[in-house]
Amino acid sequence: MEANVVQAGQLVQFYCRPRWVANLVEEACGQALTPGSRDRKPDVYVVVTGERSAFDLRGWTPLTRDAFQRDRSVVMTNVCGSGFDICVTVLGDEHRPRVRLEARFRPPVREHVAAWGLRSRFHLLARAVLSQYPALWVAGTRGWAPLHASGVRVGDESVLVAGPGGVGRSSLLISSLEDGAQACTDNVCVSDGTQVAGVVEPMRVTGAAGRRMPHGRAEQPLPNRVSWVVPTCVVVVRRGLQEQPVVRPISAEKAAEVLVAGTYMAGELRRYWSFAATLALGSGLPAVHPRIQDVADTLSRLPAVELSLGRPPAPSLATVLRDARSVRA
Repeated sequence: MEANVVQAGQLVQFYCRPRWVANLVEEACGQALTPGSRDRKPDVYVVVTGERSAFDLRGWTPLTRDAFQRDRSVVMTNVCGSGFDICVTVLGDEHRPRVRLEARFRPPVREHVAAWGLRSRFHLLARAVLSQYPALWVAGTRGWAPLHASGVRVGDESVLVAGPGGVGRSSLLISSLEDGAQACTDNVCVSDGTQVAGVVEPMRVTGAAGRRMPHGRAEQPLPNRVSWVVPTCVVVVRRGLQEQPVVRPISAEKAAEVLVAGTYMAGELRRYWSFAATLALGSGLPAVHPRIQDVADTLSRLPAVELSLGRPPAPSLATVLRDARSVRA
């Protein structure tokens, strides 16, 4: 399989010889995956040949446990507990780097058992390692920061929907999509403080018919996907105890706090921080920590409200924005 996807604003190109890896990528990226093209150099080039031997580490310097460095390349073994060993080589200059990632599936016994016995866990980790985390890291070297948030277009407005996991953001997003909205992501995006680019992955919601996932959810494709959103306002979501949803004003400081805290709390990013720091230290690029606070501070200067969700069903964002205008007035 040779295919492309725009992931976190970066062009990711896949070359996957094993059919099972190709199936994994196709399931993760869905209709966002396009046939491979050599018209543009990819920002991330992912190669999976099916080779099962270990990378030759003679002459490599130990970087940390299970990670090694030489020149501008980093090898990580059993990265993020996925069972994959990867060799990441940084290409280009430090102002606009690109990476080549070669992956070899060489799971230790525990990860091998988990790959077959805990399928949902394995699929999430493999998607992260082969597609999402490398693109997030390259975006980070270019000044973008990961956020646990959704970018949604609602009519003439675009909304950044923020909040920790499990408070009802996905339910709000589904209601909005059914009402004609478009979204660039369900859970994770990147932003430079002005634009928001989505991480491509299926939605995980209660009652879906796709692959079963943790917390009683299952997967379904994200309909009406767009690659980019330029938000004009921020909606911070929390779960309330009242019957009906309530929209209230929120300060810029509080909106930024929720954006930052929700990002660090996100299970989707729990393994990303060590992945990114290891690549930064091994490659020598000055991107050890993404600009999460700076980007959150900039986004929070937009008009912002807090949405306290009541009992299901969730409202659509069109309704929330109408209520927000009355609150601001």
